[in-house]
Amino acid sequence: MDPWLIWLIIAAVLAAAEIFTLTAALGMLSAAALVTSGFAAIGLPPAFQFVLFGIVAAISVLFVRPVALRHIRKPQAARFGIDALVGKAAYVVSEVTGSKGRVRIDGEEWSARAYDDTLVIPSGATVDVIKISGAIAFVYPRD
Repeated sequence: MDPWLIWLIIAAVLAAAEIFTLTAALGMLSAAALVTSGFAAIGLPPAFQFVLFGIVAAISVLFVRPVALRHIRKPQAARFGIDALVGKAAYVVSEVTGSKGRVRIDGEEWSARAYDDTLVIPSGATVDVIKISGAIAFVYPRD
């Protein structure tokens, strides 16, 4: 079997393993094997193939992998749905206590409860949305 074909098979196996692990390390090793396969196809001696594989693998794992992981693990820039309402200001439509109340958040009316059960927030007050559980907004008055 030709050396370039062996390197190509190694690259395919490493790429398949990367799909299941998602570590980015096996993907970089797969790319190194693919590059080595190309050089083996043009006749690079086996000893130099291993050196080339080692160099490309080291460079990709040390320099390319950290950049790739930074992009993969980047925090979500925008919050969506009810998560986007947490931290927003709300207007109290009807008195909010630990057991009842209504607030308007971004033009929509929500059932509300005081985040602190002992508080009574009067109608017309401005509050902050602390959390949302189901269809109920838990709010705390602004100081």
